Amino acid sequence: MSREKSAQVSLLEELFDFGLYKRSQGRIARQVTCAALGLIVAVAAWRLSSYLQESGRMYQFGIPMVVLAVGWWLCYRVVNIRKFADFLIGVEGEMAKVSWPSRTELIRSSIVVILTIFVLAFLLFAYDFLWNWLLAALGVIDR
Repeated sequence: MSREKSAQVSLLEELFDFGLYKRSQGRIARQVTCAALGLIVAVAAWRLSSYLQESGRMYQFGIPMVVLAVGWWLCYRVVNIRKFADFLIGVEGEMAKVSWPSRTELIRSSIVVILTIFVLAFLLFAYDFLWNWLLAALGVIDR
C-alpha cells in the first residue's frame, strides 16, 4: 500500500514539477507526442464548446478554455514523466537505427501498392458483376 501511495505522490510531484527530464534527449519524439496530445485536447475543447452552445457565453467559452489550458499543461508535463520520457527517448533511439528506404525505392513501392489496390478493386467489381448477372439470370435476385 505504501508503495502505491509513494508512486502516486511521485506522479503528482512530476506533474507539478517545472523542470524538464533529460531535456536534450528524445526531443523530436517528445515534441511530436506533446503536439498530438495537444491536438486531441484542442479538439475535445472545441467539441465541448459546441456542446455548451445553449449555455451562456461564459460557460460556452470559459469552461473549454480552462479545459484547454489544463489539458495543454498536462500534455507538456506527461512527456516529462520519467518513465514515459525514457520510453520516448528509447523510441527516438530505435527510429534512428532503422534503415529507411531511398526516395526512388519509396516511390516504386508506393506505385506497386497503389496498382495492387486498383487491380484488386477491379477484380472485386468483376466478381460482384458476375455474381449479380448469374443470380439474376437464375431468378434468385431481381434486377
